[in-house]
Amino acid sequence: MLDPFESLRAPSRPVDPDPLFADELRDQLRRAVLNGAEMTTTETPASTAELRSLTPYLAVSDARAALDFYVEVFGAVRRGEPILMDDGRIGHAELAIGDAVLMLAEEYPEIGHVAPREGGASVRVEVSDVDTSYARALELGATRIRAVSESPYGRGGSFRDPFGQRWMVSQATPAPPIPQGGIGYLTLQVPDAESAKAFYGAVLGWRFSPGQVEGGWRIQGGGLEGGLHGGPGRQVGAKLIYAVEDLDAALSHVREQGGQAGAVEDQRYGRMADCTDNQGIEFWLWQQ
Repeated sequence: MLDPFESLRAPSRPVDPDPLFADELRDQLRRAVLNGAEMTTTETPASTAELRSLTPYLAVSDARAALDFYVEVFGAVRRGEPILMDDGRIGHAELAIGDAVLMLAEEYPEIGHVAPREGGASVRVEVSDVDTSYARALELGATRIRAVSESPYGRGGSFRDPFGQRWMVSQATPAPPIPQGGIGYLTLQVPDAESAKAFYGAVLGWRFSPGQVEGGWRIQGGGLEGGLHGGPGRQVGAKLIYAVEDLDAALSHVREQGGQAGAVEDQRYGRMADCTDNQGIEFWLWQQ
């Protein structure tokens, strides 16, 4: 009598798929990728970058080199690993530039996905130092279209990168400082972050992106500059950050008026301290 498990001991042998099925699957994958299919991210993107109503999708002559170029010139952050097609070309890749997402893929002439050779649309991008970014682009092989200069709209210039794309680079305009006593940020403190996200997402249409602390989420939507922080042991409700011109003087006034002032912390966005007023309400003070 034959042992039914004997075949399981035999070495595995690859079997070629049905050619028609393989061609159809490959075509579906190519079309899905070039139409912006979801990709698995393995790196943390810029904290505020997200898909918006309009997202540039570029065709470039050399996607690997283009990714390096945009990271070097624009300070872009890679969003996950590029998707590779069976012929080795990059079928889809994403970068975070500031709070926006840039998508790109290698050229696919067979479906009309090609980089412009002459003319073509320009993509405008804001950078913190337009002169440095522009000079670095030229060092890496970009072609000058318009040198950096001042205009009624700010300081900027334009160039064509080595992969066929035209760029308008502009100096990012710093946000005006928040006046003394102004609200710089709002944190909604809740016992359960997931429940609060579901509630405010349904009621107000808020979206949430991961914050920088455990249980913290940045609120996206409604023009609100704020976040949500979940977990036990916190005073439930809205906790505000107030801007002050002199943090040390403001902390002295907090104590004089019967409140409590915590230790000063140096953050990348300024100096701040956790406080409680004379009725037990928590808040932060922040010197820009």
